[in-house]
Amino acid sequence: MSQINWFPGHMHKARKEIAEVMSEIDLVIEVLDARLPRSSENPLVNQLRKGKPVLKILNKQDLADPQVTEEWLAHFNSQDGVRAIALDASQQKLVKRLPEICKQMIPARAKAERPVRAMIMGIPNVGKSTLLNAILGRKLAKVGNEPAVTRQQKRYTVQGGLALSDTPGILWPKIEDLDSGYRLAASGAIKDTAIEHELVATFAARFMLDHYADNLRERYRLTDLPEIADDLLDVIGRKRGCLRPGGVVDRHKASEILINEMRAGTLGRISFETLTEWQQKDEAARLAALEAENAAATGEKSNDTH
Repeated sequence: MSQINWFPGHMHKARKEIAEVMSEIDLVIEVLDARLPRSSENPLVNQLRKGKPVLKILNKQDLADPQVTEEWLAHFNSQDGVRAIALDASQQKLVKRLPEICKQMIPARAKAERPVRAMIMGIPNVGKSTLLNAILGRKLAKVGNEPAVTRQQKRYTVQGGLALSDTPGILWPKIEDLDSGYRLAASGAIKDTAIEHELVATFAARFMLDHYADNLRERYRLTDLPEIADDLLDVIGRKRGCLRPGGVVDRHKASEILINEMRAGTLGRISFETLTEWQQKDEAARLAALEAENAAATGEKSNDTH
């Protein structure tokens, strides 16, 4: 597995533009993918919002494991200045309540009868434009099932006391966590042409075998599952007739089937990551940083004695 990074030029431009107008914003609406809330949580958002309140929307909740989503909601809602809700585009009543929720988070603006100025942010292909259109009640933002559809900032006035700025989906220059890079790729946040499809499919196959084996059995009508991820792609390829001359499996086509069915939810409601997993990663990172700090301090003392 190699590290995945994808940061087109327009994302760098968007980051600069967001920083320039942040002083005029009261509230950030950060759209996350409910299947990978931490991996789709752009660290640049925390830097750019400069302590302003944030409404985290775990979008596409209908595709995610509901129990895992509840754990993430509790985690985010325990943080200062943060409110989190889970939804999907079909929940029109909840979507229509978003302006009121934003006003509750900025009571001074609402009391003064001034619109809450909100900026909607998120990584590519997380459903930001679809959500925006649902809030507006009309199709204004361009929607596409691929990353980097929105390329520039746009502002809209919403009934109910909300002034909403839309922004392009931005990733960050270097995705440090290896698993996060592959999860983002598997979810569709990184353009398919930027990565090797079979590598992502192999990662996805391993994940499904480890965590959602029953979903695989049901979807592909399998009695026994292979232990190796590569073998699972071969099994899927043969089941779906992805064969080249001589009966050789077309692994690229088999990879496309697995990834597309994961993204569409036809493999069932799955979550790529759990809160417990990330708590363990964060603790390991904290201990590693502490160890490095102690090692540096020991080295400095050793140099001072010479």
